[in-house]
Amino acid sequence: MAPTSETLTAERILEATEEVLRRHGPAKATVVDVARALGVSHGSVYRHFRTKAALREAVTKRWLDRTTATLTAIAAEDRDPEARLRDWLAALFTAKRRKAGGDPELFATYQVLTEENGEAVGAHIADLTGQVTRIIQSGIDSGTFTPTDPTATARAIFHATARFHDPSYAPVWQQPDVEEQFEAVVELVVRGLRR
Repeated sequence: MAPTSETLTAERILEATEEVLRRHGPAKATVVDVARALGVSHGSVYRHFRTKAALREAVTKRWLDRTTATLTAIAAEDRDPEARLRDWLAALFTAKRRKAGGDPELFATYQVLTEENGEAVGAHIADLTGQVTRIIQSGIDSGTFTPTDPTATARAIFHATARFHDPSYAPVWQQPDVEEQFEAVVELVVRGLRR
């Protein structure tokens, strides 16, 4: 039985949108396709997301937020800041590689969507650099790290490691020595932070 608009939730719409994007790609996926997949009218979808752009931004944010949950937990841990930073960077790289390799069609679709949704991407990057800032501040407080500006340092670390999390570098992530490349960069970053 088709769902009614009362049982239709934003989450169900986002799940259906992902599936439609996977099947049709960002250029051909429409709100009508999403509604059809859910067995509702396109007006029902528009009651939750006022425009196609709002729907695409929400699905982009949802995709980006999947990465953030694990990282947030690592950043909040009460343990050695150097180990946390290493684990955080490794978790970010692992998450991005998994997305790129696990579902390449959807990953390619999200690359298009992230280019369209600069606000969602900007908020995602601000969240990630905020997490690194907290780790750096913890290292400063414990005397492990020397920087005096944790925010600027976090941004620099984020940019220095972009090769391992920026989707435009996804083809590089398949290189046989990419793990060694990653470890070398992380070691260099951590060494530069130490007292």
